[in-house]
Amino acid sequence: QVQLVESGGGLVQPGGSLRLSCAASGSIFSINAMCWYRQAPGKQRELVATVTNNGSTNYADSVQGRFTISTDNAKNTVDLQMSSLKPEDTAVYYCYAQVRIRFTGPYGSYWGQGTQVTVSA
Repeated sequence: QVQLVESGGGLVQPGGSLRLSCAASGSIFSINAMCWYRQAPGKQRELVATVTNNGSTNYADSVQGRFTISTDNAKNTVDLQMSSLKPEDTAVYYCYAQVRIRFTGPYGSYWGQGTQVTVSA
């Protein structure tokens, strides 16, 4: 019913920048929040950044000051601008959204398929 599609991953050198994008489509009545998570090999998935429908943002300490999350509520998209990238930022990045598909329904959780970000010289 709801699909999230990420784009923008790739290989970048340390200190470089990359921009990830995620577009939500389908039966969307409203979105409460959109987030970016990441999962590195052998590690648990971690929350990187969150933006709520009122524009509030929150970041993991490890990316504070380097990453910026932004959203276009009209287009149901969320971007993650990543700067000063480090090798430890290497991971699969996942888009996540809390979506209501009906006016009276609950918010459901939806995930994208993930996009690989590799930071290496």
